[in-house]
Amino acid sequence: MSRIGKSPITIPAGVTITVENSVVTVKGSKGTLSQVVPAEIGIEIEDNVLTVTRPSDSKPHRAAHGLYRSLINNMVEGVSQGFTKRLELVGVGYRASHQGQVLDLSLGFSHNIMMQLPTEVAVNTISEKGKNPVIELSSFDKQLVGMVASKIRAFRKPEPYKGKGVRYVGEIVRKKAGKSGGK
Repeated sequence: MSRIGKSPITIPAGVTITVENSVVTVKGSKGTLSQVVPAEIGIEIEDNVLTVTRPSDSKPHRAAHGLYRSLINNMVEGVSQGFTKRLELVGVGYRASHQGQVLDLSLGFSHNIMMQLPTEVAVNTISEKGKNPVIELSSFDKQLVGMVASKIRAFRKPEPYKGKGVRYVGEIVRKKAGKSGGK
């Protein structure tokens, strides 16, 4: 049996889960999320513990078992605590600022990049002297935060020679050796 799929999800205080017509809805202090679950995947709630079950050991059922348990767990964690992604801008003259839900990025192109962020994502830009600028994205939806962070990173991926670009905080960029001087 799936190690991920069979582990139970404890429901924290202040979080309510409802299952109607194979749609799981999770409500918490930070927001509301819903996910459609296949009809053959069973969801049982007893004493603030949610368990996900599958009808057989066929390959599609095993795959869906772990997947939907992880998705429901991320929803429960998101509406109770939330998720945060931090991106750092490495490069001379790279800057980030925000005005409401509009992120303004200066990444060495001829014009600044203006990115409209979804309303569910909260943004914070940190610029300290002597340190690389940091963009902090937070939301209750893990998939949305990851997608927005990857879009920002795609504007200027870290290049392997100098390491310049947008990277996640703590990401390790493998550097290549440049040209070997003269003869």
